[in-house]
Amino acid sequence: MGSYAVFGGAGGVGSALARSLTSNGHQVHLIGRNEDTLSSLAEEIGASYAVADATDGDAVEQALEQGPDALSGMAYAVGTIDLKPLRRVTAEDMRHAYDVNVIGALNAARSSRSRISENGSMVLFSSVAAQKGFQNHTAIAAAKGAVDALTRQLAAEYAPKVRVNAIAMSLTETPLASSVLKSDAMRDGIAKSHALQRLGQPEDPAALARFLLSEESSWITGTILNVDGGRAAIA
Repeated sequence: MGSYAVFGGAGGVGSALARSLTSNGHQVHLIGRNEDTLSSLAEEIGASYAVADATDGDAVEQALEQGPDALSGMAYAVGTIDLKPLRRVTAEDMRHAYDVNVIGALNAARSSRSRISENGSMVLFSSVAAQKGFQNHTAIAAAKGAVDALTRQLAAEYAPKVRVNAIAMSLTETPLASSVLKSDAMRDGIAKSHALQRLGQPEDPAALARFLLSEESSWITGTILNVDGGRAAIA
């Protein structure tokens, strides 16, 4: 069985991935900013944890040092949702989205690389908004577009020993998305914008992430795989 670091481990997708990994006998090291939620989940699933802001490279290094010396893989399940019309988007909005989504992912990848065994794997998380234009998505679309590019670059840098892929999600029912899903009417409208006529659940991208972290995906690297209810291709 393997050992995995999950950044954003107490979030919606991160916690679903952590539960899936531990239920399959793997060891998980959770990393995030909220100690209460991290410690509660860690106790529930038998994981270790460390508190860190992923945008702080030194803190990321220290958080990884509190986990297993050797890792089979790493997942960076951290993101932002800051939706507003383009005329209201500020430079600070753009910097914040870039810092959390891109710099944080880079810190996680760079610090975990030396701990990941040969034939290991990294999984980042992107968004369908980086592929298809949506109103009010300027900051997140730009940042996740950079995540897509970072994924390919890391895959090139770390080949052939470590694989790097990303999962492009559409709106998924997580605590992070709660501000967008305030009413039944809004939920229903967004669900109907997907070909599969429903919102994503955390277990949807988590299932693909577990596959990409496993040896079953040993010939996949540098890819951006969509878990989006068909929204990018056919909705």
